[in-house]
Amino acid sequence: MRRRGTTAGSTGALLVLCAGCVLLGPAVAPAQAAEVSYATHCVPPAGIDPVDGTTKVEITAPATAKVGDTVDIGWKFVQAASKNPDIIDLPANSVQPSGVLKAAGAQTADVALRGPRENPAIPKGAAMVLSDMKGTLKLTAAGEVTLTPDAYTVNAMSTDTKCTPKETVQKAATIQVTAGGGGTSSATPTHSVTPTGSATPTHTATATPTATGGTGQTDFTGKEVQVPYACKTPIGDKSATSPVQINARKSGGSYALTVQFKKSVMDSPAEIPKDSVKPSMEVVLGGADKGTVHVEGPTNASPVKAGDPIEIPDLTGTYKPGASGSSTLSPGVLTVKALGTTTTCTPKKTEVSLTLDTTGQPGGAAGGTSTSGGSSASGGSAGAAATGDDGGLAETGASDHGALKALGLVAGTAILLGGAVFTFLPGRRTRR
Repeated sequence: MRRRGTTAGSTGALLVLCAGCVLLGPAVAPAQAAEVSYATHCVPPAGIDPVDGTTKVEITAPATAKVGDTVDIGWKFVQAASKNPDIIDLPANSVQPSGVLKAAGAQTADVALRGPRENPAIPKGAAMVLSDMKGTLKLTAAGEVTLTPDAYTVNAMSTDTKCTPKETVQKAATIQVTAGGGGTSSATPTHSVTPTGSATPTHTATATPTATGGTGQTDFTGKEVQVPYACKTPIGDKSATSPVQINARKSGGSYALTVQFKKSVMDSPAEIPKDSVKPSMEVVLGGADKGTVHVEGPTNASPVKAGDPIEIPDLTGTYKPGASGSSTLSPGVLTVKALGTTTTCTPKKTEVSLTLDTTGQPGGAAGGTSTSGGSSASGGSAGAAATGDDGGLAETGASDHGALKALGLVAGTAILLGGAVFTFLPGRRTRR
């Protein structure tokens, strides 16, 4: 009886072990992880010196797979090549990495990877803490596929630091690909690298509306035009295109103008205090009339939380015609003041948004320009100048680049509104 008990116990144990073996047998090949390091050259935003350092990354991928499989690839930053410059403290969840991994061997492809905007607060001069990046690769050929890390970009507070290898990088992982249910498509990343520069709006412009005189019409709706801007910011030059529309309402011999940025804006990567952003524009007159009309918007009425959308409000002002005939109105120079910094965006080309049949008024535009910052420009009367809600006129022109140092006082908020102010103009939803 004792022997039979022992035998039964042993058999039970073997069955358990064998069951475990059966469960483990058909499992997917375990992922491999390998760390590589390479000399890297990093180029921060304008005004900050380039940095040479060492990047250390750990790449994970399955050791074996079949043709037709889509495999997950991971990129973990053990060490970034550059530190946070001694300018500002980066707040939590303000840094996002993206990069490219090279696949070679049986299959050649560039695999795009991206990490979430997740990081602890990073003090000035401290090591950058970057989130893990992920991507996928669809395997299209049997054989050995090697994976090698390449260039990457660190987006912090809407500014980019681009890092590229200075030497040949060693492969970090190898996938042995066997014949399977294959396909022919190329690498398919889970995430595509999103540019931080200009966006291309999808709105379609209609024909230029023309006001008809003598019909009693008082409201005139302009067409939406795509305006390519070149912006001078406290930390460098930026370019972007934004949809803008100019509308008018006639009152006596003058017109109340409303300039709209037709789309909402990007999400804010940092807290923006109340009453800290002030936009204005010089509307350009053409046709029968000449000069500019100053329009401006109110400051932000409430704080903007990190992650919430930012909007440029309607800009308003008064146009007093200085000539009779067909006069055109086009978007002009945009100025955004924020927390002691000034960003000035000049159109690379102009396009008419609204045409009005005007009747010249005493003291009207007719070649004049609006006042700016309390001083009147020459070239005719300043009848086209329009005051904002507070009766004052915002300054135009970029502040000097010494403002970069002042950014440290506002913990990156000014970088959002100075260094990349125009990246937030095209956005998600259309304003009615």
